[in-house]
Amino acid sequence: MGQKIRLESRKMWKIAAPAILTELTQFTIGLVTVAFVGHLGEAELAAVAMVQNVLESFVYGIMLGMGSALETLCGQAVGAGRTNILGILLQRSLIITMITALFLTPIYVFTSPLLQLLGQNKHISQLAGKYAVWVIPQLFAYSINSPVQKFLQAQSKVWVMTIISLVALGIQVFLNWVLVTKFGLGMIGAAIAGNLTWWLLVLVQIVYVVSGYFSEAWTGLSLSAFQSLAGFVKLSLSSAVMLCLELWYYTIVILMVGWLKNPEIAVDAISICMNLQQWTLMIALGFSAAVSVRVSNELGAGRPIAAKFSVAVTAVTSTIFGIFFMAVDLIAKSYIPKIFTKNPEVIRETSKLSYFLAATILLNSIQPVLHGVGIGAGWQFSIALINTGCYYIFGLPLGALLGYRFKLGIQGIWSGMIAGCLLQTVILLSIVFRTNWHKEALQASERIQSHAHTVPLPQNGNTEN
Repeated sequence: MGQKIRLESRKMWKIAAPAILTELTQFTIGLVTVAFVGHLGEAELAAVAMVQNVLESFVYGIMLGMGSALETLCGQAVGAGRTNILGILLQRSLIITMITALFLTPIYVFTSPLLQLLGQNKHISQLAGKYAVWVIPQLFAYSINSPVQKFLQAQSKVWVMTIISLVALGIQVFLNWVLVTKFGLGMIGAAIAGNLTWWLLVLVQIVYVVSGYFSEAWTGLSLSAFQSLAGFVKLSLSSAVMLCLELWYYTIVILMVGWLKNPEIAVDAISICMNLQQWTLMIALGFSAAVSVRVSNELGAGRPIAAKFSVAVTAVTSTIFGIFFMAVDLIAKSYIPKIFTKNPEVIRETSKLSYFLAATILLNSIQPVLHGVGIGAGWQFSIALINTGCYYIFGLPLGALLGYRFKLGIQGIWSGMIAGCLLQTVILLSIVFRTNWHKEALQASERIQSHAHTVPLPQNGNTEN
């Protein structure tokens, strides 16, 4: 058994290590913006945090969700030895995500009135609206980034993506230093820096995909990409709903905090905590990507027992990391907020939330892995229903009751959020334990056949997998 665990751990870490570094690096690109803007003033910090935690979380959830359909199909196709259809699947996903980005653009344009309609502070909303218009180019970068990443992850080709992201992070720091600090362009400078960084990252990834390193998976642009779009859209929408309901949960919590008294201090405090929570979440998302690839590959290859074993190994590993970061948060609770702000009131309020942050970090070390299992197996629609019940029927109303009715403020709102996360985690664990993995393998085979009929079989009938 020990050797079996070591073997699976090696396979898991081969994907998880670069995926974690990539997730952390790309998330830190946004964190760099917060760190630079945070020293401009409380209103500017609150405005950028509002855009990142409300608007961009909303958009990122949709793009990540749309890309997760590709994650399911590409992973299962690799396991089934149908690498030759990956390029077509990637193009189908890009068609859908680019069109989606076009439809989402008005949200960026009308950010200010939308935030005011949601009851947010007028001054913060106006600043957020100004910043949102300037970061529209990032919306289209996200629409390309997510599918390309899933294409690479399914084939365990993640290290190049990690290196590209690390270089982009260095460029982001330099550009913010030049535009925000040296040239004094404020939030606009931060937006320009983010636009340049994200588009450089995306363009280099595209060059990598089409430059010949994936001769079997990428055979060029094809009209076949426009076939079987209906089934792809269906799975994409289920994926988007699943992940959007997850990410919007945190977005709504930020909005609920914005309705409290003294919103600038409250929003700043919880935004710092959410950034820290999301930073640790990126590690869990790396494990989520790994288990998604492992489960989809094994199910596609008709090895259900191996898929089940991979779930157990990855879940335990991710939980250990969650316990470690929970401890770090509690030990350094008085020091971490100083990275983002000099305001003693914001620092004090943020430190008070450390215990809630610690509980969230622990839950979020388990929950994304279970989501990754669902993506690898194609359970997106079922998880979307679970998210709806746990978050929107249970968690948010409980948070509103505690925060407003019982006047517990941020602590009450966050307690409701934790309760919803806990309920969801328990339900997903019970589903994973009761899953018939042999049946899942059969369904994976049927799913790949339905998407592969428009693409001829490869000459050798095999792949590098």
